Amino acid sequence: MKRFILLITATLFFAFHIAVGSSAALDLSKELRTVPSNEAGDTVVMSNKEIVKGLRLFNTVCSQCHKGGYTKTDPNVTLGAEDLAFATPPRDNLDGIIDYMNNPTTYDGEIEIPEFHPSTKSADVFVYMRNVSQDDLRNMAGYILYEINQRPDTWGCGKVCN
Repeated sequence: MKRFILLITATLFFAFHIAVGSSAALDLSKELRTVPSNEAGDTVVMSNKEIVKGLRLFNTVCSQCHKGGYTKTDPNVTLGAEDLAFATPPRDNLDGIIDYMNNPTTYDGEIEIPEFHPSTKSADVFVYMRNVSQDDLRNMAGYILYEINQRPDTWGCGKVCN
C-alpha cells in the first residue's frame, strides 16, 4: 500500500510539472516572438511551440559552444545582434541563420567551413546534426532571434557585458 501511495504521489508530481512547464511557454509575448525573416526586413511571428522547440534543440545541438549566445571557440564573434548583423552575408534573420547552419562560412563569407562548424552539410562529422530537419533549423534560428529580442543587452555577451 505504501508503494502504491508513493507511485501516485510521484505521478501527480510529474504531471503537475509537465502542466506547469507547458503553460509557462504560453506566456511568451508576441512582440518578443516577432523576428526578422529575411534581409529585406520582412518579419514572422514564431509560435510559442516553435520557440520552445528551438530552445530544446539549441540546448542539445548548439549550447555546448554557444551557451547564452556567447561563442566559446571564438569570443570575438557571438550570436549577439551586432555580430549577426555585421556578418557577410548578414545572419540577423531566419533565412541568414538557417543558411549558415546548412553551409557555414567564415565571418566575412569568403571561405566555407563545414568541417569546423556543425551543419547539415557536415552531418557525417557532427553526428548530432544527422536528424536535424529544416524545420528544426528554423526553430533554432527563431529561438536565437527571440533571445536577442528578450535579452538584447546580455544575449551573446558571455562574462563581459555593457
